[in-house]
Parts: sequence; structure tokens; C-alpha cells
Amino acid sequence: MIPLRDENPSLTVPFVTRALIVANTLVFVYELLLGPDLREFMNVWGLRPERLVMSVSDHASPLLPALATVFTSMFLHGGWSHLIGNMWYLYIFGDNVEDALGHVPYLLFYLASGVTAAALHTLTHVGSMLPTVGASGAIAGVLGAYAFAYPGARVVTLVPLFPFFQIVRWPAWVVLGLWFVLQFILGVGSLGQSAAGTGGIAIWAHIGGFAFGWAAMALLGRRTAPAVAGAE
Repeated sequence: MIPLRDENPSLTVPFVTRALIVANTLVFVYELLLGPDLREFMNVWGLRPERLVMSVSDHASPLLPALATVFTSMFLHGGWSHLIGNMWYLYIFGDNVEDALGHVPYLLFYLASGVTAAALHTLTHVGSMLPTVGASGAIAGVLGAYAFAYPGARVVTLVPLFPFFQIVRWPAWVVLGLWFVLQFILGVGSLGQSAAGTGGIAIWAHIGGFAFGWAAMALLGRRTAPAVAGAE
């Protein structure tokens, strides 16, 4: 399933969501300019679970640089499809969550979602030195928050039923619920595998981010009726 847009227009200008999209894009452009130095750049600034665990547990490596990668890794991407996919989801669902929370709390929520996602990925891949990059953990938090706050908002979705494609208007709880269920099934199936064995996808980061987003909105009691239907 590919969400195309939601029928839940923003009530405020989503400054933070737009700024996050711009920041991620600019960092990716910088990555492209690095050429052969990109691999080392990813090793330094990507999240490597084993390095983080060793830094926290026995200070085998400097603590602050390892902790910093929890945040820096959120703004790195492994290719155009990785970047575009993440930014597309953030564009569709981020504005309404920013509406519900307010600009500054939304930014803090986004970062906290990313931290939670990184923590669960690290706990499920303690021995991995493979650098993990991408905003998907933080964006999964946005998806979880949206699913709780706007469960009835209609999401226009492209459903590939090869060789045909169908466009449907499903409520957010169906679209995002199916997304989460798929992640959970893949996550359970990946237990015991290396990060490379999951195709380099940080599935448990997605699960952790989504669960955090849902729980945070539930604790805040931010269930909101969608705005009058219309194009986003």
C-alpha cells in the first residue's frame, strides 16, 4: 500500500514538518557530495548498536560521540528511495500531528520517537556494528500518533493488485494499523537475525517508534476529530 494523501487538511502552517524535510534533504545532498568518503561518514555518524552499548556499559569507546549518533543517524539516508519514502510519509502525516501537539512539542516528540526507535533497535541488535541510518524510526512515531489522534481520517491509498492498481479511501486506523501489523510480523520473524539478515531495515526501530507515538498521544489524550475533508 502506498498512501497518496490524507483528507485531513492542516489547520496551521506545519513549519517544523517542512523544516525537517528540508534538513533531511540537505543532509542527503551533502552525502552525495562526499563521494568515496561516504562510507566512512556513515560509519562515524550512523548508529552502530555495539559501539553504543559498549560506550554506555563499560566506556570502551567515548560516550558522547556514540550518544550523538542516536540523533545524527535520524538525518542520514542510504539512497534516494530511502529519503523519498521517508519524507513522503512525513509530509502526509506530520502536519496534522504538528497541529495536535503544537510546533515545539512536536519537534521534541519527533526526536523522542527517534530516540525510542534507536533504543529498541539497539536492544534487538546488540552485537551489530552495521551503521543504521534513516528518519523512519522518528516518522514511525508520527504514524503512531496520527493513528491514535485521527483514526477516522480518510487516507487515499494506492493498492497494487498486480497487474492492476486500485485507489481506495481507507480510514487511517486501517492503513496505519496494517502497516504496523506488517512491521510487527517482520520484526518477530527477524529475531535472532543480524541486521544484514533483515535487508538492512531497522524493523524494530519502526515498531518502537510507532508504539511510542501511539502511547504518547494516548497519555496526552490527544484524540482529535479530523478537519473538514479536503485535499491536503
